[in-house]
Amino acid sequence: MKHKIEGFLDLVRQRNGLEPEFLQAVEEVAETVIPYIVQHDIYHGKNILLRMVEPERAVMFRVNWVDDSGEIQVNRGYRIQMNSAIGPYKGGLRFHPTVNMSILKFLAFEQVFKNSLTTLPMGGGKGGSDFDPKGKSDNEIMRFCHAFMSELFRHIGPNTDIPAGDIGVGGREIGFLFGMYKKLKNEFTGVLTGKGVTWGGSLIRPEATGYGTVYFAQKMLQTKGNDIKGKTVTISGSGNVAQFAAEKVLQLGGKVITLSDSSGYIVDDNGIDEEKLAYVMDLKNNKRGRISAYVEAYPSARFFPNKTPWGELCDIALPCATQNELDESDAKTLLDNGCVCVSEGANMPSTKEAIVLFQRAKILFAPGKASNAGGVATSGLEMTQNSLRYNWTRKEVDDKLKEIMGNIHDKCIKYGKDEKTGYIDYVKGANIAGFVKVADAMLAQGVV
Repeated sequence: MKHKIEGFLDLVRQRNGLEPEFLQAVEEVAETVIPYIVQHDIYHGKNILLRMVEPERAVMFRVNWVDDSGEIQVNRGYRIQMNSAIGPYKGGLRFHPTVNMSILKFLAFEQVFKNSLTTLPMGGGKGGSDFDPKGKSDNEIMRFCHAFMSELFRHIGPNTDIPAGDIGVGGREIGFLFGMYKKLKNEFTGVLTGKGVTWGGSLIRPEATGYGTVYFAQKMLQTKGNDIKGKTVTISGSGNVAQFAAEKVLQLGGKVITLSDSSGYIVDDNGIDEEKLAYVMDLKNNKRGRISAYVEAYPSARFFPNKTPWGELCDIALPCATQNELDESDAKTLLDNGCVCVSEGANMPSTKEAIVLFQRAKILFAPGKASNAGGVATSGLEMTQNSLRYNWTRKEVDDKLKEIMGNIHDKCIKYGKDEKTGYIDYVKGANIAGFVKVADAMLAQGVV
């Protein structure tokens, strides 16, 4: 089996040798999915996984825009349309200086499995630009978004590819992108998700990824007869996902003690309560400030520059910042400090070595493709509401989100539980469950 896995990975490395993030994502999937393929004759000789790691389409384009000083700036734009076997491409747009083909291919590949797990009819895609929104004026953001969409609009559509937001792309950016798409196409369609509620958006969409991450953690804890109430929780990040993960932890009776951004992290031993969280939301969403300002408002807290929060004592860790933020030494520290549950809110925030340690220790560990699928699930619900020209209530959307996260958890158990020991390998369960639905659809549609 090891020989089969390495043979497959060698071929992928030959084609994608300069794309480390993508190779990391493929390796993690291959190690659990290839043994499953070998055990099921229906997939023999079809090279399903090899077809899944190759994008159906990868678009790269130039984005020219004019800054406030009148100087012309040039960025790269991308859209990776990975797999459409079960529905139109669906996945976010990321605006960040680190964006490149490797990162977007890894995100698009993960998105295929994540979208499959939701049970909604959505394929996988991802896109974005190396444009950095930080420090830019609203007018510069608008001009960039309009320039970006003036090329992207050729490749997307409500039945073809429906982008959403991601790092650097929030409600403001979605609004500018949608405005230009509407002008260019002369139509009002649900081509983007994450829209404002007054013009086609869905209630709970901003909260969905963070809420879903916590709902999944709660489901995992319940398998041990436990729950979030009374638990101490460390969270990385302070953007959309981290904010609403913290909000849901508080609603369920947990205590959040950390948040972070690229400058470092804050720890508040008294707990980040509703009032303090509202301060963080205003700081990050409206004032575009740094998390270090928290200690000025709440002097009993401490700020640690250029560090991540995984050295703090906690019961539950929710990595909600970015990829590979939690490494092997962080995992060892968390385990030594008694952490019993890790639920990923970001995409691939834990390194392979960290995951190995979590699994050896048999703690509850949820990969992002399962635990953070609430965001894209609610995007799918937004697409449904757009098609119906109708809006569900906040409770209706939240109930559907909870149901979807519960269904994803059940699938992970189905394919990941060891009947002898009772241990649930959520990585294995998520990978196989996501693979099966897409693979069966690819087989049904032939070699296309």
